[in-house]
Amino acid sequence: MYFVYLITNKPYGTLYVGVTRDLVKRVFEHREGFVEGFSKQHDLGHLVWYEAHEGVVAAIEREKKIKKWRRDWKINLIQAENPQWKDLYETIV
Repeated sequence: MYFVYLITNKPYGTLYVGVTRDLVKRVFEHREGFVEGFSKQHDLGHLVWYEAHEGVVAAIEREKKIKKWRRDWKINLIQAENPQWKDLYETIV
């Protein structure tokens, strides 16, 4: 399985979309600041949305589409499944 995910620093805060094969490990790396770049600069580590895909190609295509979306579309995606913007990390470990 491959995962497309959205992380943030707070509700309605800065958003980052990524793709990974190991969601638990990747979110942990974001949370602890092991991932250099955008997510570390903005202290992003709260997993607020994710979806699973059977293949890497499908996951990467979905990630690319979401990256092109307007911010309000990304917020609607999160709110449809996680209206309180809870950190979902504890539900996947």
